[in-house]
Amino acid sequence: MSASSLFRSTLQEVLWKNWQKFVFFALNLHFLFFAMLADPRRQKQLSRLVQNLGLPDRSPIRWDLLDLALVHPTASPASNYERLEFVGDAVVKLAAAEFLFETYPAAPEGELSAIRSVLVSDRILATIADSYNLERYLVMATSVATDPIGRETRLAAAFEATLAALHLSTHDLSLIRPWLDADWKSHSEQIRRDPTLQNYKGALQTFTQAQYRTLPEYRVTEVGRTYGDTERFVAEVWVQGKLLGEGKGQSKKAAEQAAAQIAFLAISAAQPVPSNI
Repeated sequence: MSASSLFRSTLQEVLWKNWQKFVFFALNLHFLFFAMLADPRRQKQLSRLVQNLGLPDRSPIRWDLLDLALVHPTASPASNYERLEFVGDAVVKLAAAEFLFETYPAAPEGELSAIRSVLVSDRILATIADSYNLERYLVMATSVATDPIGRETRLAAAFEATLAALHLSTHDLSLIRPWLDADWKSHSEQIRRDPTLQNYKGALQTFTQAQYRTLPEYRVTEVGRTYGDTERFVAEVWVQGKLLGEGKGQSKKAAEQAAAQIAFLAISAAQPVPSNI
């Protein structure tokens, strides 16, 4: 084969390969564009949500991911927010950590960690999600939508997934912190005003170690069988053979925290609690 024939053959092969790539890319764009416009009502809903967050109209948002972030498993077992929630769990912690690090430069690491653990709890995330009416955009089965059991958990999960979708759109926090920092600020200030930093288990443990040289004992009983039931677990907290408090929660941890709160507040009312707790 002559040099010119070899060159023409190589050129044709390169053009053919690139043409295939171009066609594949064009088809992907077509399908994505078609999917976005398949339900203009959904696109309008998502655009309204973005406006509620205070983001500019031309923000580089992955609409496909944002849509997926607001699909409950009962609406689509195969395509829902669960994988995005996995990413969002890390994103929300990073966003909170950056905010706290910049906002409270004099606060020690232990205090920042304690505040962050409360900020990223289901209770706070669900509260923030509620403030943006996130549930209005969440696609789920009617049986779930009308059932209050598990509402806090699913709102927190959808919120984390939404943060993941925004993060994966730009691979940074530029679509998150401009609006979320204000929520972090109000909640963190409230937490800091609480001497226990809303960590009653930690506060109770510190107190009992200092006063009695012992740790609280928690006895947890599962009284419900429904996932998300806010009273599924009942916890008792005992110190030196005395029952100091009882609490309920949708998880063992939540029930123990509720019991510790009752016990700590009772102790605080009965005797002065050191200011370093």
